[in-house]
Amino acid sequence: MYPIDLLPSPLHLFNDALRILQSYQVSRRVSLDAHPTPADFDVNLQTNTGFFPPEPLPRLQEPFDVWEHALSQAQKVLKLGEDLLNDGSRISSEDELWRERIRSLPILTTEDLHHDHQLLRRAHKVLAFLVHFYVHSIPPDAITGPIIVPRSLIAPLMSVSHVLRIAPVLTFADTVLWNWELINPELPVTIENMRFGQELFSGTEDERNFYLGSAKAEMIGVEMLHIFNEYQNLPNTTDLSSVCRINKLLNRLTSIIQEIDANVQSVREIVDPHMFYWEVRPWFNGSASSASAPAWIYEGVNDTSTLDLSGPSAGQSSVMHAVDLFLDIDHKLQQRRYPAPSEGNKRADHGFMERMRRYMPGKHRDYLENIAESSRPIREVAQSTPAVREAYNSAVTALKKLRDAHMRIACLYVVSMSRSTKPPVGCPMFAMAERMERQAAKSGPVTGTGGNELSLLLKAGRDATHRAFLKN
Repeated sequence: MYPIDLLPSPLHLFNDALRILQSYQVSRRVSLDAHPTPADFDVNLQTNTGFFPPEPLPRLQEPFDVWEHALSQAQKVLKLGEDLLNDGSRISSEDELWRERIRSLPILTTEDLHHDHQLLRRAHKVLAFLVHFYVHSIPPDAITGPIIVPRSLIAPLMSVSHVLRIAPVLTFADTVLWNWELINPELPVTIENMRFGQELFSGTEDERNFYLGSAKAEMIGVEMLHIFNEYQNLPNTTDLSSVCRINKLLNRLTSIIQEIDANVQSVREIVDPHMFYWEVRPWFNGSASSASAPAWIYEGVNDTSTLDLSGPSAGQSSVMHAVDLFLDIDHKLQQRRYPAPSEGNKRADHGFMERMRRYMPGKHRDYLENIAESSRPIREVAQSTPAVREAYNSAVTALKKLRDAHMRIACLYVVSMSRSTKPPVGCPMFAMAERMERQAAKSGPVTGTGGNELSLLLKAGRDATHRAFLKN
């Protein structure tokens, strides 16, 4: 036998190479399935926009531009059904004419939008704003039972909501994540180049600035998403190099949380509490938002009571949910931690955070689930690695301080306003304040825009954060 006979034939070489290539492709596919990237969840790290889309939403074209036109008209002619600057209910022929036109709109199918998520987002935002304009522009004296929201809005809203996997009502995504345009289209998408409040209810700068304040926190939080991604891509969490890297990531996370804290507190400089409480916040209320508020019935839907219709809330911020899940904050009181929950903590709505995720776009919710299902939870790493514990505790402490600041802001903008002293007689707010007191007497405890008992909920969230702190 000649030595050349020991070499494999060209056919064998080809088959071996093909098997190696196929094996590589399979292993690569498994690897990708096992470790999805943020981009798979519409989380835009390459553009540094995070949960914001990388571009503004385009306007809807024919035949869907009838919704755009209706929204433009609403912003020109509609006000709250109960005009808070005058005594008594305000009945306007323009308002009723607008609602009549909404009821007579053609019922459009949305299949032509399903190929483009940007158009779907725009459709959801426009339709959700129209629903809230329709409901909250009705004078209270004209409401004798549940409010029927017409099929012309509800049929397409239910359709696009199903595709986006988001609640069929106005959400944080509609008012903040999707509610902006570029100041200079030639420049990149940065917070300085974004004009928020493309759609407004009140037409006030206070409303625009309220959205801007929330957006700044989201944009600052993009750096947190980079940290979570870097952490998940570490080769391991045990060697010295990885432990040093984890500490650096946690220290960066602490700084970012502190920056969001400062942003939350700065809202007092740009949003007037009276304007927010009386002219902006009422538009956000969803179905049966208080004991005395009417329920909504979506025309053509078998059982509207099964839908999530609370309205937008800061509790729907995907960035804040992400940091909670990364640090393993136990809002549902499922784990035994110190100190034990107070009686108030036990009475709070433990399902609030999970319920708020149903108001997020479905892919963002998937991203949060991916963080929650991490094979290397950071709190467990900190528990088993003393060198990481201090950095982890610093991040938890910063988050707890942020929630303290949020409680103070909520107290100023909601709780205090609901209990505020009457303005003097002759002030245009006088009659309005009287009606608010009567309404508060019927409505029970002050609730947040998500329909929850606010003080109890915020304290429970703050205390759950504190309980994540690890003892030495």
